[in-house]
Amino acid sequence: MSFAIAPPPQPSVAIAASDQRFPVRRIFCVGRNYADHVREMGNDPKSEPPLFFSKPADAVVESGAAIVYPSNTSNLHHEVELVIAIGIGGSNIDEASALSHVWGYAVGVDLTRRDRQAEAKKAGTPWDTAKGFDHSAPVGALTPASASGDPARARIWIKVNGETRQDAATGDMIWSVPEIIAALSRWWELKPGDLIFTGSPSGVAALNPGDTIECGIDGLAPLSFSIAR
Repeated sequence: MSFAIAPPPQPSVAIAASDQRFPVRRIFCVGRNYADHVREMGNDPKSEPPLFFSKPADAVVESGAAIVYPSNTSNLHHEVELVIAIGIGGSNIDEASALSHVWGYAVGVDLTRRDRQAEAKKAGTPWDTAKGFDHSAPVGALTPASASGDPARARIWIKVNGETRQDAATGDMIWSVPEIIAALSRWWELKPGDLIFTGSPSGVAALNPGDTIECGIDGLAPLSFSIAR
C-alpha cells in the first residue's frame, strides 16, 4: 500500500519497567464522575448517565515533557484522573466481565480550556475546543492490570509547584471502572489501544506558564510535566 503523504507516527504511551510501548488508538473521557467535582461545577451527582467526550490520540504527552500553554485560552485547568488502557475490545460489554478487557492503568491529566468549556456549555455546543486540543492528555507510564493492585480504590492527587491541589480517593468515583467500560461499549465498539480517562475529583484549578505539575495514584507510575514559559 502506498500513501499520498507520509502516514503520521503512531501515538503511544510508555509502559512501566519495559522498553515496549502501548499504541494509542482513541482517547475517551468521562465527565462529572466524582460527586464533589460535580457539585463544584454546579451539577447533581448521578442524576444523568455517564457523560462521554473524546480527545485525539496524538494529544498524549509523555511524563517529563514541557507543554506549551495552549492558544485561545486564559484559563487552563488541570484535572487529574485514573486512565484505563483497553487490551481486549468489544461491544455491549457486561459489567461482570468488563475488567477482563483492561490491559492496564495509568495516571493522566485532562487539560481543559475552562473558559472555552464554559462558553460551550452556555451555547449548548460540543466541547472539542475545550478538551481536544494539542498536548491536552499527559499520561504516565502504564502499569499492567496484573501488577497494579486495585487502582480503583487508591489515593489520587496532584501538586502544582509543590502545593497539593487535588487529593481524593478513586473509590469516590460515581461510575466504577466496570460501569464505565460497559456504558462506553454501548456507544462505541472498544478496540485494543483505546484509553479511557475516568473523571476528576474536586480541586481543579488554573495552570500558568512556568508551573511544574506532579501527580500520582497509589500503585501506579507517577506523572510529571511542566507548562513552558
